[in-house]
Amino acid sequence: MIERRQEYLTKIDEKQVLALIPARGGSKGVPKKNIQMVKGYPLIAYSIAAGRLSKWIHRVVVSTDSEEIAQIALHFGAEVPFLRPKEFASDLSGDIEFVEHAIQYLYEKERSIPEYLVHLRVTTPLREVEIVDRAIAYCRERQECCSLRSGHKASESPYKWFLKSSEGFYRSMHKDLDNDTANTARQNFPDVYIPDGYVDVIKSSYVIQNQKLHGDKMLAFVSPDCTEVDTVEDLDYIRYQIEKSGSKLYEYLRQNF
Repeated sequence: MIERRQEYLTKIDEKQVLALIPARGGSKGVPKKNIQMVKGYPLIAYSIAAGRLSKWIHRVVVSTDSEEIAQIALHFGAEVPFLRPKEFASDLSGDIEFVEHAIQYLYEKERSIPEYLVHLRVTTPLREVEIVDRAIAYCRERQECCSLRSGHKASESPYKWFLKSSEGFYRSMHKDLDNDTANTARQNFPDVYIPDGYVDVIKSSYVIQNQKLHGDKMLAFVSPDCTEVDTVEDLDYIRYQIEKSGSKLYEYLRQNF
């Protein structure tokens, strides 16, 4: 938890935008997931490339607990100014922990904290840089927001879903819908968006003041549907997508590394 909050707030630089890429060494689903090879390059290289190609992002910083990942990140052009403590890199660690750790480091070592932290998840490698830039610009324009989070439109409405009781009966998930109403056409329900890893923009000043990442005014940014890597099969599908449709990030990596 950040202490001396008012001191930290005096070091906020509202013009600076920093990409923050979390990459733990451990992964239960896919061992060493963050550095699995995709078309000749480690998965993390794609997110680093997105940060480096952005017209808004000034610095790309990787937060990791792994020396191996740190060396790979440095090779592909990211900064790794610190290693994240193990207590902030477990399977149960929340995003707030690595964000606060990065803010504390920037305050203590550099005495300057970028206001905008662009959270790029390694597990969403195939981003369009132009869309990332659009999200950053949108967040900066809407000064009243606490943060920005991307999400894609759900193809199926959860308003139509059911829960099963212990007695074996279905009931609507939504307390204000009976079972018959929940079974009507999906067009009767509002659009629902699934949060994804395309891009988040976090405001350091909000984190410092509230010890939260998103807040009640989390700006909605509608992103394209994207593949997120959780399994070996997802890695195979990412490779297939690059072969089928190409990727500017892949081309950047090919030309530079």
